[in-house]
Amino acid sequence: MPASSTSNNIDSNSPTSASTLSEWLDYMQQIHVSAIDMGLSRVLPVAEQLGVVQSAKDDAYVFTVAGTNGKGSTTAVISAMCQSAGYKTALYQSPHLSVFNERVRINGEMVSDQTLIAAFNKVERARLDCGLTLSFFEMTTLAALLIFAEADCDVWVLEVGLGGRLDVVNIIDPDMAVITNIGIDHVDWLGDNLEDIGREKAGILRKDITLIYGAAAMPNSIQQTISSNNVTAYQVEQDFSYDVLDEQTWQYSNAAVTMQLPRPALSLMNTANALSAVLASPLNVSVTAIEQALKKVKLAGRFDYRRLKDRHWLFDVAHNEQGVEFLLAQLLPLWQQHLSKQQAERSNNKNPVIKLLFSMLGDKDIDQVVQRLTQADLPITDWFIAEIDYPRAASTAQLHSVLSTYIEAADRHEYANLAAATQAVIEASEPQDLIVVCGSFHTIGEALAALEKC
Repeated sequence: MPASSTSNNIDSNSPTSASTLSEWLDYMQQIHVSAIDMGLSRVLPVAEQLGVVQSAKDDAYVFTVAGTNGKGSTTAVISAMCQSAGYKTALYQSPHLSVFNERVRINGEMVSDQTLIAAFNKVERARLDCGLTLSFFEMTTLAALLIFAEADCDVWVLEVGLGGRLDVVNIIDPDMAVITNIGIDHVDWLGDNLEDIGREKAGILRKDITLIYGAAAMPNSIQQTISSNNVTAYQVEQDFSYDVLDEQTWQYSNAAVTMQLPRPALSLMNTANALSAVLASPLNVSVTAIEQALKKVKLAGRFDYRRLKDRHWLFDVAHNEQGVEFLLAQLLPLWQQHLSKQQAERSNNKNPVIKLLFSMLGDKDIDQVVQRLTQADLPITDWFIAEIDYPRAASTAQLHSVLSTYIEAADRHEYANLAAATQAVIEASEPQDLIVVCGSFHTIGEALAALEKC
């Protein structure tokens, strides 16, 4: 249901003085001792009081998507296909790039501030009745689930925020699980090896459900969870595959079908995982609905090419080594296409180059990301860095320390904030250049906000 047709009234007996969406978001950041608090023991009683667990079990078909990278694209494609087939489809994703409402969508439309505020009121009242504190992510996720339940959505597509086993999304039993891939990330919460991380991601599995696994290598911990839960698993390169046919077309194959489809604006790897999940479900989704969805689906910040301010931009939320590998695999052929086009149209004698607008969170492996970017066979001539306006942001000094190992001083440019760095990269680039923005969701969000103002 689009935001405009969702009818929820704000309760005048709000348990807080917050009245606007911004005030609610600020309030929820403050009511729990830590921003990330893994576990379901606190959130389950509140969810049960709200009725969201039972609603999902009785009234909806649920896709739950976990993995290190690619969750956003995968959930976006599943949602688009189900919506195109006529199902009232709920989509929950995190984090957002520009506005919080991006996280909660019904039939592709962001829900309204009023709908969110009404749900926050109900979640807060249930939390207080249970005598519990909840983190920001727990509060906001419960609100999203409540909105989906009250809107009586046919299909819920849920992106896991962190891990799987202990993530608040895991209070909902999925009918179909997707694990996109397993990489090293969030080591403080998930572990520092693939087996431990795989075990956490596999926590979304339930007895006798179906799993789509989107990587060629599978940790033993996931295989063991599959066996112990009698899960039916379909794995890329074993049970389904995909191939590029040309610039407009790709081919998907599994044991039952071979389909030639229009290429979407998102990763084919993630698209193939999403399509496998839809095809393995009991939902009635026709080839026509799939084709229509692939022609329309898009997701900001995921290999997101734009022409802005007389410049070529590529925005990608890659923020770990695996994500950067994925970005580079797509960027190399794109750069060759860009180079050929610019050389054909060139109005001056300057060769196109790549400028990098870059920042990361301080708890990520900045060294591995920077090292991999500098090793790429790409003409990256300048790095523009600044600290993100976020509590976990890497400081400019921290970024400088890492970059100084790999990049000459003349190629590093430091600024007080992302807005200043964004303006600087525009001024330092030529119209034929490509500006790549990466390192964090927050980097993309702040750069896009700056571009709207400059």
